[in-house]
Amino acid sequence: MAVIAVLGVRGTVRAEGQAGSTAHEHKRTLHPKRAEREEVEALEHQWEKAMLAGDVATMDRLLSDDYLGVTITGDLLTKNQQLDRMRDRQLMMTKLQTTESRIKLIGHIAIVTSLAQISGQMDGKAVDGSFRYTRVYQRLSNGSWRITSFEATRVQPGYRLGQHPDSETGQE
Repeated sequence: MAVIAVLGVRGTVRAEGQAGSTAHEHKRTLHPKRAEREEVEALEHQWEKAMLAGDVATMDRLLSDDYLGVTITGDLLTKNQQLDRMRDRQLMMTKLQTTESRIKLIGHIAIVTSLAQISGQMDGKAVDGSFRYTRVYQRLSNGSWRITSFEATRVQPGYRLGQHPDSETGQE
C-alpha cells in the first residue's frame, strides 16, 4: 500500500510537470487578472520608453489601427497622425514619470489611469507639468494588447476635488 501511495504522488507530480506550463503560464492560470495587469504595466513602460526615445516603430506596434487620442491641447489624433508627430519631432518628451497608476480590467479591455509629470516640447513650445491621463487597451483575438484610445488633462496646480483653486482667497 505504501508503495502505491508513493507512486500515486509521484505520478501526480509528474503529470503536473508534464503539463509543461512555464511559471508565467502557471501564474496566468491561477491569477489571470494579475497576469493581465502585469502585461498592461509592461506595455505602459514600453510606451514611456518609446515616447522618451522617439521610437516610432514601438509606437506603431502598440497603437491599434483605429486608435484615437485626445492631446493635452484637445486635438483629436489618429494613429497615423500620432506617428507623424513623433517622426517629425513635433512632440518630444525629455521627462515622463508616472505615478498613481490604476488598471481596470473589463473583459478584453484594460483602462489605465495615471498621473504623469512631463517635460518636453510640443509644436515648438515648452510643455511642463502634471497631467492625468487615461489610456485604453484592447486585447486582440491573438492575445496581444493594442492601445485604442488616449486622453490627457492638465492637473491644475493647487486644485483639489470639490474645491475651486481661488476659493481660499474668496475670488470666484
